Amino acid sequence: MSVLPQSDSPLSGVRVLDLTQIYQGPYAAFLMAMAGAEVIKVEPIGGERMRGPGGSATPMAFAMLNTNKKSITLDLKSSRGKELLLELVDEADVLLENFAVGTMDRLGIGWEQLKQRNPALIYATGTGYGLKGPDSDLLAMDHTIQAASGILSVTGDEGQPPMRAGGAPCDIMSGAHMYAGVLTALFARGNNPSTQGKGTRVEVSMLDSMYFTLSSELSAYHSGGKIPERNSRRTGGSACPYGRYECMDGWIALICVSDAQWARITQALDKPDWAGADRFKNAISRRKNEAEIEQALKEWAEPLSQADAFAKMRALKVPVAPVRNIEEVRTNPHMHASGMLSWINNRDLGEVVLANSPIQYESCERTPLTTFPRPGEHNAEVLQDWLGMDASDVEALVEEKVI
Repeated sequence: MSVLPQSDSPLSGVRVLDLTQIYQGPYAAFLMAMAGAEVIKVEPIGGERMRGPGGSATPMAFAMLNTNKKSITLDLKSSRGKELLLELVDEADVLLENFAVGTMDRLGIGWEQLKQRNPALIYATGTGYGLKGPDSDLLAMDHTIQAASGILSVTGDEGQPPMRAGGAPCDIMSGAHMYAGVLTALFARGNNPSTQGKGTRVEVSMLDSMYFTLSSELSAYHSGGKIPERNSRRTGGSACPYGRYECMDGWIALICVSDAQWARITQALDKPDWAGADRFKNAISRRKNEAEIEQALKEWAEPLSQADAFAKMRALKVPVAPVRNIEEVRTNPHMHASGMLSWINNRDLGEVVLANSPIQYESCERTPLTTFPRPGEHNAEVLQDWLGMDASDVEALVEEKVI
């Protein structure tokens, strides 16, 4: 297979075919692109459905997850489209897909077919429930996986309906696991004597990816033998205080995980005698007298601005943060200064904030962000570079509606 010129980027020279859609797989492929891989987004003619109707109303989520990729279009239901994918697979290191289980096999381009074509291929498949087991055929979305994984059962408050966790944690968590799995397989292919030069299939399910997020609740269940009650104010464990406190113009979140931190909190509350009081001497005793602590923090925060309350606890080295809204997050000076967030002038969306990879490498600078591609924008470039086609070959494929 072809090897691209090397650079300082960790995955420079790695060629990736990204057949994924929505959030899970695109996030894994995005992380690979930001680590220097050449990621080719393979879309149906007209583009992935998350682009919006006719590709004309691109949502921010698509822009975020598909920067630094190239796009080609392929009709994978046509015999010529499948032939072209197979030819691209010959040149690829990695292929990612997160179609419904069995879709790629029905098209005749599943793992069993592709590993015969390219024995060194790393084939990553993202699913909702995995490839085996009685629920493997269930359709999956972040909401339903939150239910099936137990996240809904521990989110909200006792006596109230289960509540959805904000964001899309199941999609993004499983996407991160897919990325990790692909990198592990690439490492094994290049470094493990028993698997050197050999590809493999990497399987990641959304359901499995969420289990470890319940570590605190599982620990509480194991030690107490009781199903944890929904409690939006805290997770399992004995940390106290642990909550959100309303200020004049917003909220702060605070948690105390050591006796030393508790002593510093009593300074802020102007209750120095509480630091050595028996009823507050450790986390367990503080939990028993939590109502008194919570009332004191409530009264302390109410007359303060969010900025002042945050600054006071921060100065005392207490774990604290302002509760930010979406606008405050996307314009956060810290995240812009660190290079995680950048203002980008996008040809379709105008001036927008886009995110880099959360993973940084000391040996190289962050990869500069490039705007997300239009559907099939790189058809000619990829087919000429990867497969050696000329312009007339590409034009013929357009006329045949293969690309």
